[in-house]
Amino acid sequence: MSANPYDALPIRLNVDDSDSPSDVVDALFLGRFAAGEQPYSHSSTIDRVKPGATLLPPSAAVLRSARDDDRSATLAEGEGWTLLVSRWNRGADVTVTAVSSELAQKVLDEATDGAADEPEPQPENVTMGFWYVSPRRGPHRTTRQISAGTWEEIRPNYTAPVADAMDRLMKVTPDDIAGRLLLLHGPPGTGKTSALRTLARSWRDWCQVDCVLDPERLFNDVGYLMDIAIGEDEGTAKGRWRLLLLEDCDELIRGEARHTAGQALSRLLNLTDGLLGQGRNVLVGVTTNEDLERLHPAVVRPGRCLARIEVGPLTRGEAVSWLGTEEGVGREGATLAELFALRRGTSPASVPSQSAGADAGLYL
Repeated sequence: MSANPYDALPIRLNVDDSDSPSDVVDALFLGRFAAGEQPYSHSSTIDRVKPGATLLPPSAAVLRSARDDDRSATLAEGEGWTLLVSRWNRGADVTVTAVSSELAQKVLDEATDGAADEPEPQPENVTMGFWYVSPRRGPHRTTRQISAGTWEEIRPNYTAPVADAMDRLMKVTPDDIAGRLLLLHGPPGTGKTSALRTLARSWRDWCQVDCVLDPERLFNDVGYLMDIAIGEDEGTAKGRWRLLLLEDCDELIRGEARHTAGQALSRLLNLTDGLLGQGRNVLVGVTTNEDLERLHPAVVRPGRCLARIEVGPLTRGEAVSWLGTEEGVGREGATLAELFALRRGTSPASVPSQSAGADAGLYL
């Protein structure tokens, strides 16, 4: 193998009319790293950058700057290091290459110090994280403010036994935690997702709630699972608990899951009370439309669940009280989605399915 890094990793930059100036800046940034001149790299993502923050250290000399319709790129350098800032909307990626790992981290810290903008959350809002695997970045977490009503406001949306169980769940503190699994099961349209949003608000002083957007991949990708379960994040660093939400995981936890989902079920259980979850303040919340009888016995065994709540429709009397009229309410009562459909003047028979639109997702 050649001792010359330029021979081992030759730099060839091919540009055509489909490339933007920002693409060229990105390619130029990789030169010193690929050639081995600056073999260490550190990076950071900021979801919301404070207005006016340059994301450049005081000693930075700007080499290139490009702005496209949806993003901008700035290439800068200093003694022994090179920095790339890629910005889009309010977010940014900052990457530093340097002659040493310590220098790369030092420059990155200087560039990003105080640059993150955390807006004052409105009383009705809560910060929720969203995990997914990005083709470019791999496992990635972003955050956003979501609206969530208080439990007192949405409590009438649930039948009495469910409301009583939710009363206890909303008041849980770290001292009350026994099991690590939170299971909400029941028919579509009964309000499982609404309850979870309100739970995030009720627990926000001690627990960060993260929703996994691709749960089918999480337990089949060991690297992804380790990033979420083991990797340090801001919440864990401060001793806060985390609740990972996995919605509509019917195939993962039903009775035949060991045959159909391979190792996925075992890894879920290991995260809740096995070696994988040891030493980590992690809870797992799962929603499913399956009946309790169809769930795998290992999932619902005593001691594993912090709470196991079947979220069903309101009784006829509760539904009539909620709606203010008997019109359209059947003898068996109604789900929350059906009641909202009746309020909008839509027949319950035509309530949107789970995949039909955003409104349905509010009451799962």
